[in-house]
Amino acid sequence: MQNNTVKKSALGKGLGALISDADQIGKPIQRQQSNTNEIEITKIEVNPYQPRTRFDDEALSELAASIKELGLIQPITIREVQPDRYQIISGERRFRASKLAGLTHIPAYIRKVNDDDMLTMALVENVQREDLDAIEIAISYQRLIEECNITQDKLGDKVGKKRSTVTNYLRLLKLPPEIQFGIINKDITMGHARALINIEDTETRVKLYTQIIEDDLSVRKTEEIAKSIKEGTDNVVDTNKEIKVKQLLPEEYLHLQNKISERLKSTIKLKRSNDGKGEIVISFKSDDELERIMGIFDRIDI
Repeated sequence: MQNNTVKKSALGKGLGALISDADQIGKPIQRQQSNTNEIEITKIEVNPYQPRTRFDDEALSELAASIKELGLIQPITIREVQPDRYQIISGERRFRASKLAGLTHIPAYIRKVNDDDMLTMALVENVQREDLDAIEIAISYQRLIEECNITQDKLGDKVGKKRSTVTNYLRLLKLPPEIQFGIINKDITMGHARALINIEDTETRVKLYTQIIEDDLSVRKTEEIAKSIKEGTDNVVDTNKEIKVKQLLPEEYLHLQNKISERLKSTIKLKRSNDGKGEIVISFKSDDELERIMGIFDRIDI
């Protein structure tokens, strides 16, 4: 079975900066009772402190197929929360894929950690992965600051990020839900989001967000428009074509668009012409997301 030694270089400043016994991660804990660390999968529950909120179904299926053929090579790490009941510290993706593969038992290292260390370890394992979206990172930072009572400066030191970087992520949580969903769904980038943060008026933010998607604006163009709005220069950027912040929707329709977006947890575009004609476009990123949205419609009594 492959050793699960954590490489500090992959974790910014490393777990050692966060947890005193971090160098023991990946090493089986010596327990007085006989324990091969082959844990029955039904006795394991997911981590409530897990920063990741979404798992790619296709990637999980591919990992499950590999596990079904070769077994789980890298054990997960768990803690005992009650006698013979366990909670995942790290490796939830492997755990989910193992369940899909039909495993009844799963190899695991058993650690003794408290809730604060649980949150910290989950954050460190996940926060620097490329596929963790910016909102998940922001929520992780916010929880670590609030629940573990540390400052932004200290958090930056712990995860190897500048304080300004931590601050930029935390500011994303002040954006309207519609824009946050756009970040999660990769409709806009972190660069777009940073430009939108600099616009104080919420309605103008949402209008520019809509324009980014409709006109496929680059980050640079978005920054130029945001700057012109902030400076009050008629909301116009001089380019080959003049780009203006469009007055797309009256306030009541903008409110309706936001309400639908929040209800469906997806990006919604509501368009309406002056004569009252229009359309509602619901965005989805996968067949599974479409099925989730259709399930919501099925529950509506029309």
